[in-house]
Amino acid sequence: MTEPLVYLNNEFVPASLAKLNIYDLGLVLGATLTEMTRTFRHRPYRAEEHVARLYRSLKFAGIAVPLSPAQMLAKTQELAHANCRLLIPSEDLGIVHFVTPGENLLYAGSAGAAGPLAPTICIHSFPLRFSLWRHLFLAGVHVVTPSIRHVPPQCVEPKMKNRSRLHWFLADRQTQAVDPRAVTLLLDLDGNVTECAGSNFVIVKDGVVITPPTRNILWGESLQTIKELAPQLGLGFVERDFQPYDVVNADEAWLTTTPYCMAPCTKINNIPIGDGKRGPHFGRMIQAWGERVGLNIEAQILESQI
Repeated sequence: MTEPLVYLNNEFVPASLAKLNIYDLGLVLGATLTEMTRTFRHRPYRAEEHVARLYRSLKFAGIAVPLSPAQMLAKTQELAHANCRLLIPSEDLGIVHFVTPGENLLYAGSAGAAGPLAPTICIHSFPLRFSLWRHLFLAGVHVVTPSIRHVPPQCVEPKMKNRSRLHWFLADRQTQAVDPRAVTLLLDLDGNVTECAGSNFVIVKDGVVITPPTRNILWGESLQTIKELAPQLGLGFVERDFQPYDVVNADEAWLTTTPYCMAPCTKINNIPIGDGKRGPHFGRMIQAWGERVGLNIEAQILESQI
């Protein structure tokens, strides 16, 4: 095999042959539920939890798939094993699941009839390009809160990870006008901090990690890892609303996400967070995470050649 495999609708195919039909409702309506897992030392991390969340999302959306969660997990492991063989030992994979309601040849805007649908199921992977995130560790993350607000949970259930993300695209345009390397952090309609497009956002104050409430965010598996590790580092962990004022006056702030696990956030809307430098709790947390997975996570990012 000279190119990665993709699992698409009950078969493994070379990536160059994996295609979606233009009538797929993932394209027509943006109706796509998704997950992303990564490997550490070529072994998928928390894949069971990611697959379980995918199936909870599918159940809520009313999409039935022919694979059981155990079968989906087995396909994931098979794909990871095959595609990791194309990597060198220091590299790792991002593994993406996505499911759509399927193709609807009759669809013509709101006037179209749905008809019977067969869901589109895909698992694919890509090498993690750690060099893309190196500056986050060297300089710290700058988050910007644009005028576009977080979709209220009364409109779309945030526990479902989905790709209906035009609002994120528009928000990123505003953010990048402020700072091309900044990361968008959305506020809700009441001005509370929610999350970033691809990561959760937490602050640390007086030895306590503070996350926005579950009702307002997608609870990430990386955030769950932080929650699990916090007690062994002597850190508290609470959920509560907080605002940009609290971010500015926090001791530290972090992004937590699958590809690079976590990164220090040192600035919000061009205002330093705390003393504007990476804090000591971050170093202790990412070291503990590395010990859990048997890998120096920060070194992998800083020393990577890709």
